[in-house]
Parts: sequence; C-alpha cells; structure tokens
Amino acid sequence: MRLCDLAPAHIRAISPYQPGKPISELAREMGLAEESIVKLASNENPLGVGEKTRAAMQAALADIARYPDGNGFELKDALCRRYGLKMDRIVLGNGSNDILEMVAGALLGPDCEAVFAQHAFAVYALATQAAGARGIEVPARNFGHDLDAMLAAITPATRVVFIANPNNPTGTFLSGDELEAFLERVPEQVLVVLDEAYTEYLAPAQRYDAIAWIERFPNLLVSRTFSKAYGLAGLRVGYGLGSPEVIDLLNRVRQPFNVCSVGLAAAAAALFDDVFLQRSYELNQAGMKQLTDGFQRLGLDWIPSAGNFVTFKVGDGAGVNQRLLRQGVIVRPIAGYGMPEWLRVSIGLESENARFLEALPDALV
Repeated sequence: MRLCDLAPAHIRAISPYQPGKPISELAREMGLAEESIVKLASNENPLGVGEKTRAAMQAALADIARYPDGNGFELKDALCRRYGLKMDRIVLGNGSNDILEMVAGALLGPDCEAVFAQHAFAVYALATQAAGARGIEVPARNFGHDLDAMLAAITPATRVVFIANPNNPTGTFLSGDELEAFLERVPEQVLVVLDEAYTEYLAPAQRYDAIAWIERFPNLLVSRTFSKAYGLAGLRVGYGLGSPEVIDLLNRVRQPFNVCSVGLAAAAAALFDDVFLQRSYELNQAGMKQLTDGFQRLGLDWIPSAGNFVTFKVGDGAGVNQRLLRQGVIVRPIAGYGMPEWLRVSIGLESENARFLEALPDALV
C-alpha cells in the first residue's frame, strides 16, 4: 500500500480549490505578451493600493528580517478604533480564507455538520470536508441564500452556518433585516459565520452594521478581508470579529505569525484611507454599469450583483472561456459551482472592461 493511500478518505476525496488563471500562465500557454492580457477573474481591485498604504508597506520593509508581531497589535488597534471594539473580539487571518479554516479547525470534526448555500463560496465546503465533517448544501433561491431553508437544515449535529453577503460567485445580497431575523432564530450553540468579503462595495442603501450585532449574538462571527476593495490581495490579510469566547477558540488553532509584517502595516494604513475606498467604490459602480449595458446590447442574461464582479449566462461556459483566453482575456468559469452555463467577470478599469466587451462577441459564436 502506498503512503498516500493511508491518508484519511475525506482528505483524498477533496478537489482542490482552483484559483483564477495568472497572467503569466496564460502568456506561456498562448504565446501572448503579458502586457496584452486583461485579467478579470479574481475580483481584485484594478486601482491597486492607495498612496498611504504604499508608504506604510515601504516603511515596513526596513524591518523585514524580523518576525512579524504575532498578535498583530498595530492592526488590531486600528480595527478597535475603526469599529469601537476591544482587542479580545478580533482575530487576524492570512486572508479571510484563513478565518474560515480556523472555524472549521476549531468547531468541526467527524459527526459534525456545517450548513451552506448552493452556489456559495467553495471554501465553505472544502474547509468542512478537510475537517472530516459533513457539509449540508441547501438549494439556492434565485442564485442566493434561502435563509428559511438553511434554518430548517440545522440539526443537533450542526456546529457552523456559513453565509456570504454579498455572495461569491453570484453577487446576490441579503438585507440587514433578513440577516438579523435569521440570527434571532438560529440556536445559540451554532456559530453563524457572516462572510463580508465584498461589503465595502455595497451601495449606501444596502449597508447595515453587522458589527453592532456581535454583542447581541455571541454565536456570530463576522469575517472580512483587505484583499478586495482595499487592494491587498497579494499580502493576504483578513480578520474575524466576534465574541471573546469564539475569538479565543480560533486563536487556539491559528498559526503563529500568520500575517506578514508588511501586510499588517499595509492593512492598518488602508483601513483609514477613506478617499481611496470611495474611489474604488465609484469605479466599481461605473464599471458595473459599463458591463451590464454591454450584456444588454448582446442580449445576455446576468445576475444583479452587489460585489465587484458580475455573473453572466453564455450557454457553453467552457467554450466561451477558452475563446476569450485565446484573445488574452481572463474571466472565471464557474462550472465547479454547479453553473456550467455561466461565467463570472470582475470589474476592471474602464479600458479593461471595454477590452472584455470587444472580445466577447467573437467568443460567443
């Protein structure tokens, strides 16, 4: 018997997460010049980072030979000032994915269950499976979360419910009133992970204050990231906000030094750069209109999105994706989410969106 055959069956059964294709990889595969390629696959901020953040990153490089602050005091202090919290309500992660995996490591195991929605972020199922627990996928309603059905799916074995708002990859949105009513009905022994990776892109009329609920609902963990609107995807910085008891539990499974020193400094600076954040929001709003107007001209259906991406229907997702790649345009196929007829495209700069829309008609034939 081979060594790998002795690994637990639930580990051997995992299909690894497939990230968006890098520009360099497509350039090698297609013989294209990297500068000619447009990547709209990974929901990154096309503006990059703000000047305040860039300066903080540069300053942090002077001490790069030292290990980072394992407790992340500077960033936690910034989060405390921003949200009016105490430090014992904050856990830092190597991106928000790290927070999700901490939850699975701390609360899930054999004979446990986690509930999540169909078409929701793939890491919920992957983290659950890696912990040896059972994932309960609840059928989507209009490509989003059916909170009544998710509540009904909770059993005595349920330890975690994962909710993405806005949802990735469909962009669907749940109002604050819907979420609050759901939290009021969830059993107190079940942790609700509210994944708000895209919350900074919500329109003013959609915004709600999940952090204010933490005091009322000790079984709520709010997960956020600096990878999207703040432009720090390459540095991998996320955070979770919750009750001191839940945060203490997550810190027991958290890797030491899980956020690098440059990431800690950059995130602390980015958190208060409201001018850059507003620019990012406004660019996203304009880009969303640019893309959806283009879909309308082409007679394509799309799912209204509250994130920095939009999912649109093309029929043959794999074929259209390949024809776009040959033109140097990278979007995201989502057959792995049970949506083989759809593709997801991130909002880019105006010129990048235009390049995608120019390439799309030839890819549809």
